[in-house]
Amino acid sequence: MGTVHDILEAGGKEAALRADIERAVVEAAALYMADESASIGFLYSGWCQAALPHRRLPDEDSWQISSGGVALSVEPGRKPLSDGHWSWVGVPYGSRARLIMLYLQSEALRTGSRDVMLGRSLRDWLSRMGISSGGKSQKDVREQAERIARCRFTFHVTTGSRVGLVNQNVMDTAMFVPAEDPAQGSLFVEVARLSEVFYEQLRKHPVPVEEAAVRSISNNSMALDLYAWLAYRLHALEKSTPVSWAAIKGQFGAGTQRMNNFKPTFIANLKLALAVYRHAKVDMDERGLTLHPSRPPVPPRAPAGAGKVPTRQAQRTFL
Repeated sequence: MGTVHDILEAGGKEAALRADIERAVVEAAALYMADESASIGFLYSGWCQAALPHRRLPDEDSWQISSGGVALSVEPGRKPLSDGHWSWVGVPYGSRARLIMLYLQSEALRTGSRDVMLGRSLRDWLSRMGISSGGKSQKDVREQAERIARCRFTFHVTTGSRVGLVNQNVMDTAMFVPAEDPAQGSLFVEVARLSEVFYEQLRKHPVPVEEAAVRSISNNSMALDLYAWLAYRLHALEKSTPVSWAAIKGQFGAGTQRMNNFKPTFIANLKLALAVYRHAKVDMDERGLTLHPSRPPVPPRAPAGAGKVPTRQAQRTFL
């Protein structure tokens, strides 16, 4: 995907558009390249292989997805109503849920603590990601945070002949407080404690990602999933590795029945992910993708949990 970046450096956005590169790709790449932030975030490697749904499910429905050696099941939680009944909260979904998960994991590693402040801290971070803190966005963030706090996750990991089963909540405890604006809903997760199991898995298997990249595609859940997947896979490859369209659809196309409906959406989002991961080497043909060993988006010498790495210009001196 070096072409769009090279053209942008040589002639700017107008040159890239004249080269018949999609406007969304040009805008994402230009935004990423102009971003001077050197901040990084972290994701547990399991989330880079098995992700949340892109769209809302019926609140009582669970979510299952498998990818290679990782399977994820998410069971919705419940909350009590004023009349004594309990209602389903539903499984988290979409780009907001992914950004909240990234924030929780990044803050836990940055501070070295399972206790993570949400509230204003989360709103400030989402604002840095280009997400408005008012109106519908605030309501969406509150809803997704509550879904994450109440649901239960199960990761089923297979390595060779060994199988591991991790039943866990992302959060052990959460403190809900009234919303600042009653019109936006009644509760918000102010403070959360990550579960010990989840926190230990995150510490053992963190995948660093660039906040500048996340910010540039923050409203697109599939592009975020693809960027995380590539950040996890490419730098660990020892040789070029083919991935069939069937395997790709199984991982990223849950809910899409026909391959010819899935492919255009996937390809458009892959281009966005590659626009913010300049050194990713990925080829595509009628059989699927070929992944090639690539430089990671964050230099391997960056200390885990530091929260900062040198700028992209300085990164080139490390690798």
